[in-house]
Amino acid sequence: MKLISWNVNGLRSLEKNGTWEAFLTLDADIFGLQETKAEADQLSVGLRSPAGYHSYFSSSKLKKGYSGVALYTKVGPKEVFYGMGIPKFDDEGRIVGADFGDFVLINIYFPNGGQGPERLAYKYEFYDAFLAFIDGFRAKGKSVIFCGDVNTAHEEIDLARPKENEDNTGFLPDERAWLDEVVRHGYIDTFRHFSPTKKDAYSYWDQKTHARDRNVGWRIDYFFASQNLLPRLKKADILPQIMGSDHCPILLELN
Repeated sequence: MKLISWNVNGLRSLEKNGTWEAFLTLDADIFGLQETKAEADQLSVGLRSPAGYHSYFSSSKLKKGYSGVALYTKVGPKEVFYGMGIPKFDDEGRIVGADFGDFVLINIYFPNGGQGPERLAYKYEFYDAFLAFIDGFRAKGKSVIFCGDVNTAHEEIDLARPKENEDNTGFLPDERAWLDEVVRHGYIDTFRHFSPTKKDAYSYWDQKTHARDRNVGWRIDYFFASQNLLPRLKKADILPQIMGSDHCPILLELN
């Protein structure tokens, strides 16, 4: 089974720049997209209902053209859910999840900690609520995979310029400590499971400085899987050759 996650930085832009059809040829069983910046009724038929896929969308209730996530699956899930049941987090349209029976998948776009201390505090609250949310599935005996833009690089190896960014959101000690906590709770960073020492492997680059041309990037997009899925993990990778956003897709394959 092939799963692909991508922060698209505007789903409609993929269609306009001709990326969408080429992206679909990756033929994933599940696509999880973040920062779609659109409501379902704003999408063309090709974006809303690609052939062979069930599709599910969550968009911001606070303002249009902001945040948003989409899930496309070849197999219809047993259940689909939107958010964590906490309005102040759910209203930004950051989570769409599905129960496939053998595992629960949560596609998520975590908040950015920029724009001042209030927003950073919101990010920390969101982080803590989300970890409790997925642990709730584990407590019910469910296997869990979550994918998306976490908006934090975990270790120094996960960004090109760690020293210069020690005081910047996305690499703050408390942000990184939350990812430590995720691992302690029994979730596997699947890319690092397969590539523990691989350098210069990034999923996001600043567009304003043309950082992608120089590969001055950050690995802030992840597939995490609960420990009990370890025997099923087959491959995890980053796909920097796929253009169309300031992020690139990431991949997870399961047996």
